Amino acid sequence: MSKRVAHFYDFGPFRVDTSKRLLLREGRTVPLTSKAFDTLLTLVSHGGEVVEKNELIRTLWPDTIVEENNLTQNVSMVRKALGEHRSEHRYIVTIPGRGYSFVASVREADAEYEGVHETNEAEATANPTDNNGARLLPVEEESASNEAAFIDASAQDEEKASAEHQNGRAVGLRLPLRPDRWTPLHGEAESRPVSSSRRSVLILSILLIVTVATLSYLWFFGRAAHNEKPPAPGSIAVLPFRLLGNEASDEYLGSGMADALITKLSNIRQITVRPTSAVIKYAGRNNPDPLAAGRELGVDSVLEGTIQRAGDRVRVNVQLISVRESRPLWAAKFDERFTDIFTVQDSISAQVAEALTLKLTGEEQKLLAKRYTDNVEAYQSYLRGRYFLNKRNEEGLRKGIGYFTEAIEKEPAYALAYAGLADAYSVLGFYQFGTLAPEESFQRAKAAAMKALELDETLAEAHASLALARMDVDHDEAGAEREYRRAIELNPNYATAHHWYSDFLAMMDRQAEAMTEIKRALELDPLSLVINATLGERLFYARQYKEAESQLRKTLEMDESFGPAHYLLGLTYEQLGMYEESIAELNRARELSGGSPWMVAALGHSLAMAGRRAEAQQMLVELKQLATRRHVSPYDIATIYTGLGEKTQAFEWLQKMYKPQTRRLLKADPRMDSLRQDPRFQELYPS
Repeated sequence: MSKRVAHFYDFGPFRVDTSKRLLLREGRTVPLTSKAFDTLLTLVSHGGEVVEKNELIRTLWPDTIVEENNLTQNVSMVRKALGEHRSEHRYIVTIPGRGYSFVASVREADAEYEGVHETNEAEATANPTDNNGARLLPVEEESASNEAAFIDASAQDEEKASAEHQNGRAVGLRLPLRPDRWTPLHGEAESRPVSSSRRSVLILSILLIVTVATLSYLWFFGRAAHNEKPPAPGSIAVLPFRLLGNEASDEYLGSGMADALITKLSNIRQITVRPTSAVIKYAGRNNPDPLAAGRELGVDSVLEGTIQRAGDRVRVNVQLISVRESRPLWAAKFDERFTDIFTVQDSISAQVAEALTLKLTGEEQKLLAKRYTDNVEAYQSYLRGRYFLNKRNEEGLRKGIGYFTEAIEKEPAYALAYAGLADAYSVLGFYQFGTLAPEESFQRAKAAAMKALELDETLAEAHASLALARMDVDHDEAGAEREYRRAIELNPNYATAHHWYSDFLAMMDRQAEAMTEIKRALELDPLSLVINATLGERLFYARQYKEAESQLRKTLEMDESFGPAHYLLGLTYEQLGMYEESIAELNRARELSGGSPWMVAALGHSLAMAGRRAEAQQMLVELKQLATRRHVSPYDIATIYTGLGEKTQAFEWLQKMYKPQTRRLLKADPRMDSLRQDPRFQELYPS
């Protein structure tokens, strides 16, 4: 007998032997019915692809009309044979409304054996192998021909429209090897007929073996399935999608896709979704390690993918990865017109929820499928606005405002665009960027937030922005607190709402509550520089200076160039009597901020406390000159006068302050301790 080649598929501890039609686990046979084996073989041979239900049924029952339940039962049998609970997705992932995908890494291997079938040399030479004679099935890599075909598809939409489905393009199904259907090749002998008596004995023997094996199989795997518990869903990070191609004008797409999915998934109360601010640092990186990112972000799972645009078409590859188990939970590919980008986002968010085995409420299902616009041009302007807003610098904020305004012009009823505009003006006012006074910034934020809520009352971001305006524009403390509470009620995982609410509570001198809120914000967004620095600020105002120093040093270990952390560390060193260290930190903060009035005032006060009066007075001159070009708070100028011991001048400037919340915060500032016993302090701020 000649040497023949057997074909195997290996994954995990399993091997599929296509020649002998066996499923082996570490060399031991795992019992499977013929149809269940065919189901497994079909899925494994199409690893990484979505195999449509209808295609599977036609492949498994080519000449028979069967119900879908038959397929479901076979997939269930395969899962049990693999020791997989339906919620685990180590091997088989259900794609709702479409079919199934085999997501485990699969290796194909060939081995010689004594047989009667001819070797398929064409296949052996067509498939390159590694040193062990095996090859790994590609999951995400695409050949140049596939790439060209995708780009060319933008000019062939009408011809291919019939092949598209709502959730992506169907994958053509290759028929796996079916040895049981082979017919003798040229030169092979037909098998000899078997006598009727021997045939009867053989059939009875086979039936007995199958019955015993089936009962054993059902008892063992049924018992295992009964004892299994589905993993509890926890937290997830959506990384900015990697942009394929060299179109600089599409740079916003990767972070925009992530931001859109974060917004959708944040509606699910059963999971914690890291905010865009936590993941934006991964944008633009070449092939970031999703597992390393997941561990850094402290999440249970990571959603990552690629996006490519060619003409009016868009291709998205996406996969959900378990960080703890270092394995994919679900993967899919979408090849659509760009106008169908909303359908892609809907499908991804729904399938992620399915992969995480979340049981959504009716309201969550409704919010998950919610769309704020069908205007693709307005949506692109909105994505660009979010892209620049997330840069959190003056230039980015101004560009963001421009793009949000453009989105509103294209779609006047676009609630999310108004919410983005409110966010941008709120941050602009909060950090006092540029020539626009904070009061004017918050006025514009208020108008945009109210319009957003008029269009959609359920936008947590708009409620948080309105809360800031209620405080800074209306001086309405009760109204501001209502808005913060509403924002958190709508989205308990919205870290910014917890952060800003903490600031509000600190101004209300409710320090214990303020600390609780900032710690909750940090749980939701552990890598946020501003939230980490704000925790240091809370400790500073609680006069826990050593703890504040430790927290702010940790923040700077994350990013040495983060100015607010240097600023707060400088304030902390001053209270510890470490004036030279304080001056060094505040000089660094001033440099990084481009001369922010906060930083100049703090530096002037620290110089004065160190006895370097001439330099402190120079800071005072610089601050007054700065006030002719941009907004400078009277509090900043009063701060330097206080350090110089010129109390009369300090009180003159403090009297110009009209915000109740700023005056209240004055009581907590340790730099103002020297004024507290002065009768003028009590006149300005009665207890």
